[in-house]
Amino acid sequence: MSAREHWPTALHRAAGARDIDRLAIAAGTPGIELMERAGAYAFSVLRERWPSARRITAVCGTGNNGGDGFVLARLALEAGCEATIALVGDADDIRGDARLALERLACVGVRVQSFDRDGLAGADVVIDALLGIGLKRPLDGDYASAVSVLNSQPAPVLAMDVPTGLNADTGAVMGACVQCAATVTFVALKQGLLTGRAPAFTGRLYFADLGIAPAIAAQVVRSARWMGAAALVERLLPRARDAHKGDFGHVVVVGGAEGYAGAALMSARAAARAGAGLVSLVTHETHAAMVVMACPEVMVHGAGAPPQLGRFLDRATVLAAGPGLGQEAWGRKLFESVCRAPKPIVLDADGLNWLARLGGHRDDWILTPHPAEAGRLLGVSTATVQEDRFAVARAIAERFGGVCVLKGPGTVVDNGTDTVVVTTGNPGMASGGSGDVLTGVIAALLGQGLAAFDAATIGACWHGYAGDLAAADGERGMLATDVIEHLRRAGNP
Repeated sequence: MSAREHWPTALHRAAGARDIDRLAIAAGTPGIELMERAGAYAFSVLRERWPSARRITAVCGTGNNGGDGFVLARLALEAGCEATIALVGDADDIRGDARLALERLACVGVRVQSFDRDGLAGADVVIDALLGIGLKRPLDGDYASAVSVLNSQPAPVLAMDVPTGLNADTGAVMGACVQCAATVTFVALKQGLLTGRAPAFTGRLYFADLGIAPAIAAQVVRSARWMGAAALVERLLPRARDAHKGDFGHVVVVGGAEGYAGAALMSARAAARAGAGLVSLVTHETHAAMVVMACPEVMVHGAGAPPQLGRFLDRATVLAAGPGLGQEAWGRKLFESVCRAPKPIVLDADGLNWLARLGGHRDDWILTPHPAEAGRLLGVSTATVQEDRFAVARAIAERFGGVCVLKGPGTVVDNGTDTVVVTTGNPGMASGGSGDVLTGVIAALLGQGLAAFDAATIGACWHGYAGDLAAADGERGMLATDVIEHLRRAGNP
């Protein structure tokens, strides 16, 4: 059950996962049985990933996460491996189901020893079963020391439920975090595993519901949803055979101050590749002629000083404003004209910087900040944004209205009531112009009649999937224009 196409779409905070666990136990599944299933599934992943591993060391805490590690170690021994428990904490503190798992462990002769650096020597695979989902403050003391040791030894690490040091609700690192080759998470998908710092620490992510009936899990309200490439098949349907360009909207991109034509051009090209019926670009008059030569499918209009937008706004189905707009008087005039227009807007880049300076609130726009832009919108640091991307996306949607698309690993889309984490995309997209391409894709979907939240989520997913296709040739050296060239294939699943 590790493949993402078989995952439930619901995401939960740690509290929601605990509620599902509690309901399953109340419905008749003993807690020790759930623990046995968790250990068994994790051991099956270990065997799949590292079939030649023979020496297994489980680094365990004294709670139920440690109990999962006890089960895995016992099963490893029964399968003919050499298994050792390195315990962080006092064995006398182990209670409940974890105590029962420890007693079963003792019956088969697995060695339990206090954790120390030398205890990991020679291990083929190390199990992180220290804390699980309950971490709410930065690691310190013995746990911080254990994480340091885990990260300094050579064997691959398999995490049980959540890498120790990772906040299961936010994806933030709580001081330090175990660097894992794989993570097996149980009962419910934790929202923090899919965004923020999490992708850098979880390794490959596996999920097991431990046999808990979907009807039980459905009793707990999800905190968010996730969306992957499979969603595009359901949402990007074939076009009607009698379609014409008027059916697919007219996107007007506004941007490209003097010397900054590239960003606006990439947005316009992306809108065209994402299926807009017509695309116009309003840009600085000094490079209008050059831009139209670079992309003849886009209608290009030069805007002088002061810039005039009236006749272009009347023709637009949707406006995409901000790429290369600049922070001078020319850009401000265009920004203010766009904000007065009674048309849906996708606002990015310098459009967001003007919004941070001048303020504004609309229900029909989509804001697409990266973390630094999000920080400027809320008056906080980039580091603060990354501490809780869910809270920041919600705060931006509530303060400015519309939909917020907080870009980054695990893009978070929020409209004030609903939240989606988009899991497509890769580090090759961390280059200039990638956000400009996303702006064009989302604008094109708005122009084709999608509601704002759908355009934002599907657009982010489509953009990321095109980036994944482009990365087939390698992530290092990918350009935003490479992503544009793969939009067509990604959008016709």
